[in-house]
Order: sequence, then structure tokens, then C-alpha cells
Amino acid sequence: MIIKVCGLRENEQIKQLDKLSSVNWLGSIFYNQSKRYVDASSKNISESKKVGVFVNEKLLKMNEIAIKNNLDILQLHGSETPEICASLKLRYFIIKAFGIDDNFNFDQLKEYENSVDYFLFDTKTIDHGGSGRQFNWQVLQKYKLKTPFLLSGGINANSVNEIKEFNHHSFVGIDLNSGFENAPGDKNIEKIKQFIEELEN
Repeated sequence: MIIKVCGLRENEQIKQLDKLSSVNWLGSIFYNQSKRYVDASSKNISESKKVGVFVNEKLLKMNEIAIKNNLDILQLHGSETPEICASLKLRYFIIKAFGIDDNFNFDQLKEYENSVDYFLFDTKTIDHGGSGRQFNWQVLQKYKLKTPFLLSGGINANSVNEIKEFNHHSFVGIDLNSGFENAPGDKNIEKIKQFIEELEN
């Protein structure tokens, strides 16, 4: 299972998580309306597992930030089109995020299928994620495509059994963020370690 920790800002925490073999991707948010925003010039990104999160950013700006920070993966949380995703996919792995509620129309994802590497399904909010709330995962049984997806939204230390019991042919990973924080952008490393240990046992 892919384990991604997102919303990172602190260099020391990034270094600690970088050493954990079970953590596959570390993400920082380059969206200036986020409480976990990282300035593009700070370069406080993991040395090995680098994800940059963007919301409706211009292509040129995304490329500039990605090059400056040696990003491998771009996670797009806005209304980015399949064409934008396909253009970026020539150079990076692409995660396209969608906010999910009980009325989400999964048919709209078909046009993205060849333009992205992963989908990320988060709780629908007006703030493009980070709500700390979980949506009804059973809605995802309506998702029939083969593009793999990660679960996000409200995952916390008490979610281990629910994750273990969740079954879907395209489910490949989880995204950890606000459920493992002392404050926005300040991760509780011990809580993350304990959660991963319980998940793997």
C-alpha cells in the first residue's frame, strides 16, 4: 500500500519521515490559500519522495516550482482539465484529486483516465481538501475504472481497521494529513509511526 504524508513544512519532520521505508511519498502544498502552504523558494522538500500539491496553478508556474524543488509527482486539486494533466504527464507522475460526496458523478473521470497516473479521492469541501472529515467510502463502489486511486480525507489514528476492511480493485494507497497533526503543517511523527505499525500488523 502506498502511504503518502502531505502538508509538510518542517525540514526536521521531512527528514524523519524520509527515513521511514513504509512512507512512499512526502507532499508539500504550493497553494497559497492553504494553511499548510509552502513558499516555492523554500525548497524544504524530501530528498527522495517528492510530491507538490497545486490548485488551478498556471502550467509555467507549476513547471518552475517542480524543477526548483525536484518534484517527481504533481497533485492537482483544482479544476485542471485532462489536457493540462496530459501535458504535465509527459514529465511528471500526475495525481488528480476529486472531492467526493454521496452525489459524485464518477462518469466525469473517464476523460481523465489516460491523462493521469492516479486519482485521489478526498472529502468534498470548498477549500480543496484539508477538512479533516471523511466521506462515505462505500460511494467508491460506483468507481469502475482501472486508474488506481488513493484515499484521503479524515484518515486518523483510529482509521486502521476501516482501511484494512476497505476493498476495491483500484485502491492502492492512503494520504495522511490533518489527522496526524499537532497544528496545521506540524506533523506528529510518533503518531504516524504508530499508525503505520498497526496498519502493517
